[in-house]
Amino acid sequence: MPSGRWKVIRHRFGIAAPRVAVQTHIPWYWRWAGIAVLLGVAAVAASWIYDAGRRFAGFDRSEVLHELQRVQGELDAARAELARLQAIANAADSRVSIERTAQQKLAQQVRALEQENARVREELAMVEQMLTSEERHTQTLAIYQFKVRPDVLPGEYRYRLLLLTPTDRRGRDFSGRLELVVSLQEGGQNAMMSFPEPGDASAAGFKLAFKYFRRVEGTFRVSPKAKVESVQVRVYETGSNQPRATHSVAF
Repeated sequence: MPSGRWKVIRHRFGIAAPRVAVQTHIPWYWRWAGIAVLLGVAAVAASWIYDAGRRFAGFDRSEVLHELQRVQGELDAARAELARLQAIANAADSRVSIERTAQQKLAQQVRALEQENARVREELAMVEQMLTSEERHTQTLAIYQFKVRPDVLPGEYRYRLLLLTPTDRRGRDFSGRLELVVSLQEGGQNAMMSFPEPGDASAAGFKLAFKYFRRVEGTFRVSPKAKVESVQVRVYETGSNQPRATHSVAF
């Protein structure tokens, strides 16, 4: 064997041969798991050190959380109490509003009754005066206090009158009907209307049946653009086409 080759073999396997290191192979996922564990331990330790530092400085997180929960509970209780008081206040306001409305309606009814009572007393006093007056001893039907006024709606009018029977019919019923003749202007032209009109559903309100006196009140309606100039009331007795009494008012 040549001497050169022998030297090469001795150099590789002899004392002068290069050193070989043998290392155990670890999978990559175990390495990452270990790194994650180390990081978790470091985070826990850092958190513990941070909390220990705050406690050492006088800040206790558990006490703060407990105090925060207590304050939150008190706030919720206060909100519930506020809602309850608000509901009571709203109910009280509703009752007060209802009572106020009822009082206003009652006051209006009282005023209307007082006005009606005063008018009835006035009419009764006038009737008594006329019954005892010498002028009352006539043979004609009398119309008193005939008034016509515009009502709430445009073109609507309210009328009112008082009828008294003549002395020769005292104690006997008077039966008949009422008619209104309205003179008006519309569009520059004169016109006349009579109430009740043919086929009017309110014609029953124009019928009369009384013994001594009768107060009559009602409404009629014309065109809102028309101007009423005068209104005449006519009273007919049943079976007669001639009016027993007439009375007119001008505007």
